[in-house]
Amino acid sequence: MRMYDLILKKRRGISLTADEIEFFVKKYDQGEIPDYQVSALLMAIFFRGLDAEETAALTLAIADSGDRADLSPISGIKVDKHSTGGVGDKTTLVLIPLVAAAGVPVAKMSGRGLGHTGGTIDKLESIPGMKVNLEPHEFIEQVNRVKAAVVAQTGKLAPADKKLYALRDVTATVDSIPLIASSVMSKKIAAGADAIVLDVKTGSGAFMRKVEDAYKLAKTMVSIGKKVNLHTVALVTNMDEPLGMSVGNALEVLEAIHTLQGNGPHDLEQLCLALGSQMLLAAKKVKTEEDGQKLLKTLLKNGKALEKFREIILAQGGNAEVIDNTALLPRSSVQEKITVTADGYVQGINAEMIGNAAMMLGAGRETKDSEIDLAAGLVLEKKVGDKVASGDILAILHTNKSEIIEEAGKMVKDSFIIGEKKPGPIPMIYGIIGPNDV
Repeated sequence: MRMYDLILKKRRGISLTADEIEFFVKKYDQGEIPDYQVSALLMAIFFRGLDAEETAALTLAIADSGDRADLSPISGIKVDKHSTGGVGDKTTLVLIPLVAAAGVPVAKMSGRGLGHTGGTIDKLESIPGMKVNLEPHEFIEQVNRVKAAVVAQTGKLAPADKKLYALRDVTATVDSIPLIASSVMSKKIAAGADAIVLDVKTGSGAFMRKVEDAYKLAKTMVSIGKKVNLHTVALVTNMDEPLGMSVGNALEVLEAIHTLQGNGPHDLEQLCLALGSQMLLAAKKVKTEEDGQKLLKTLLKNGKALEKFREIILAQGGNAEVIDNTALLPRSSVQEKITVTADGYVQGINAEMIGNAAMMLGAGRETKDSEIDLAAGLVLEKKVGDKVASGDILAILHTNKSEIIEEAGKMVKDSFIIGEKKPGPIPMIYGIIGPNDV
């Protein structure tokens, strides 16, 4: 088998076999195929695409390039959740304790943030003492005992994905739906869950800007799950404005605590209830989505979800006093108010600009080696549909870099679209795709 023949075959639009896909992934991961040949194949895939069989084969080949987590010692149906990334997306911080409080085991491996999208692991590290690296036996023991654990993803899971993504990043082949889908699903398969619920974002703060593209990606990932016998459900959700009010690591932990106390932003709570009910359905804890939402609302109201978050923090060495005394979270030295200079209604908020402003303030990484400021970020005071008058506060910036306040403030102000008419409601959830829908 020659790489040249695979490139030529795909360039002509002919489907590759599972053996051919396994060959190129394995040999490239082992350093036996040069970058320039894999780059050529990726470009051919970008233009010619992959069919469902090819996409599933690529996903499995990447998943098999490293270790697969064995979660069989954990009792019950293990359900994972994955988001394609957004601005202010702290759903994992709320969902994990919420679903675990319902008795469903959640063994979660998460990543760090890069660019304007935040990472769950960075957010958790803003809790004093919180450990995000556990040995496999510690991870399994904690899930059996507490029903949940959230740890940093190991480099031993799907290592070929890291090499392929780095190459896609420099060859303008990142935004290919089958390549995105295989990248996401390979890591989820390797992580060992029995079922997965996907949150596929669409809008100005998401990778998929168009709703129709988000649907295509969602259906592709659900199709992969179906072909490899991994129960997969995807929700296509709105990221045209930041989720919730806070953007930034410690600020998002604070908002997650408020949400678990029953005092969170409506959009964040609504999304967590929708995702959480699908997780309960996948775990066979409830029979209907309505039953799932009812149970989750009860767990928010009676404080059991909040107590479960306290248990998780304690189990991973964190200072659980942060639940009752949020002043223990990192706090920036500068808080700057950004005000509006017009009357009207907020007709839109560019989520990507808000995310970039938060990164400028210190909350995000420009490269994987960049240092982040866990206290930095911003808190929105207005959302789409809100009425504003000149002088009202749009947002409060949090930073330890006073020299960039003016530039970041202008970016935040420019992200708000103010008009005379109140905009109509935009749905948080556009649709749900299950195994029977592909």
